[in-house]
Amino acid sequence: MVPVIKSFRADDAFETIVCNTAQHREMTDQVLEFFSLKGDYDLDIMQKEQSLNGLMGRLITKLDNVLEEVIPDIVLVHGDTSTCLAATLASFHKQIPVGHVEAGLRTYDFTQPFPEEMNRQVCDKLATLHFAPTDNAVAALLQEGVKSNSIFKTGNTIVDAVELALPMIKNNHPRIQQMDSWLNPSSRLILVTGHRRENFGKALLEVIGALKEISELDNVQLVYPVHLNPNVQDPVYDLLGNIYNLLLCDPLDYESFLWLMKRCDFIITDSGGIQEEATVLGKNVLITRNTTERQEAVTAGFVKLVGTDKGKIVKEAIHLLQQSPQKQDKDNPYGSGDAATQILNAVKTHFIV
Repeated sequence: MVPVIKSFRADDAFETIVCNTAQHREMTDQVLEFFSLKGDYDLDIMQKEQSLNGLMGRLITKLDNVLEEVIPDIVLVHGDTSTCLAATLASFHKQIPVGHVEAGLRTYDFTQPFPEEMNRQVCDKLATLHFAPTDNAVAALLQEGVKSNSIFKTGNTIVDAVELALPMIKNNHPRIQQMDSWLNPSSRLILVTGHRRENFGKALLEVIGALKEISELDNVQLVYPVHLNPNVQDPVYDLLGNIYNLLLCDPLDYESFLWLMKRCDFIITDSGGIQEEATVLGKNVLITRNTTERQEAVTAGFVKLVGTDKGKIVKEAIHLLQQSPQKQDKDNPYGSGDAATQILNAVKTHFIV
């Protein structure tokens, strides 16, 4: 949402209030700082070992208080998080229009990703304005009966964010210097992430087994910023903790992570957003999921679904390692970096009409 916030704050037609629920504080705080932004509200919502239902209840209650105080004309939400769903429900209950950024992405499988697929579909049912990043997303919304005059194809704001951030990366950043000193310039570098609930347990063990086998290949290094959830941390550190060419580290700040994405040869992940960021950087991605709501990246040739089968992950990683390390010169299916401007103009049009 950073490019959207910046666009709206730069326009005198709007008073823009930013509410950070801090659902992912380790991500949101440092991103806001990197882009020199500050939220107007911080709900500090997270608790240890919280359930999804407990999180949702607290989100709706605290967001309700914010809406009572601010009385907004419209609420903009992004993506598929619990925050996105809670803000949509809280606004709907107060009959406040909602604009959903990144509307229309679908797997049509409520278990993959869980609970994000359900979150996104409910948000789109309740939203007034739908900012769809691609033709596929527009088509999904139309098929579900969403009125065409409420749908705006905008491209994805993640393209705006990456293009805004790349010139801001500083090579003297301490985390970047630390990683750069560990990396061997002559080795092929694979970036790894993983956090999906549906991959906890047996599926994650398969992925870990694949990473261990890949690490045994010649001239390869892997960097794995490990998600803080104990369901990820415990097996990853237990099984991959002492491999000389596999660096396990805490989650990275946005600047360092973007530098690493730019530096790596390809990525192994179950993330959604990374699939889109990789298209901006021209990187191949192996997705450790059986389905994706970002099919455009698959069709364009940036992304390949490999599931969580150890053999398939290793096979596809070897295939990519056998190719020359070079940026993929393909058209980006997620737009040209002007999504935030298009969203701003769509909201203006809504209020003028």
